[in-house]
Amino acid sequence: MSLTRRYFKSDITFSSSAAIALVIATVGLTGCQTGEVMNNGYIFDQQSLALAPVGSSREQVLLSLGTPSTTATFDGEVFYYISQKRTRAVAFMKPKLVDQNILAIYFDKSGIVKQEANYTLKDGRVFDMISRTTPTGGRDITFLQQILQGGGSGVNGARNFLNNLNPGQ
Repeated sequence: MSLTRRYFKSDITFSSSAAIALVIATVGLTGCQTGEVMNNGYIFDQQSLALAPVGSSREQVLLSLGTPSTTATFDGEVFYYISQKRTRAVAFMKPKLVDQNILAIYFDKSGIVKQEANYTLKDGRVFDMISRTTPTGGRDITFLQQILQGGGSGVNGARNFLNNLNPGQ
């Protein structure tokens, strides 16, 4: 009697199906990136910052640091250079703000640098500067609450509406 292993067609089909599933899963998971770091904005270094010390002109700041992210005018001009660092664990998740640096260069009335400041995420609160919603005053009510209130006047509003349709009654 010979003790050789016999392979049935179902064993071979299961093995090939498992191999195909493993290849598909491996290819599918390679598309998911993990630990992505995104740097946005102006990232300055100490060498370029040293080229624009306190007492330098506005033109010297523009030549050494470049065009600012934004400017403001309050008793003199201010250049803001903004950089942000965001991370996300998986490619389909929303990025999370990890670090933010704002280099502010203040000028006096004659266009000379009078102060440099570096603000971080700890110095302020995070807020959405470009929001697609406008906050309204008063109380927000849902659609169902609007229906139940009857346009603000309840049952009397319905009576008034019906009376206006049939003025003789």
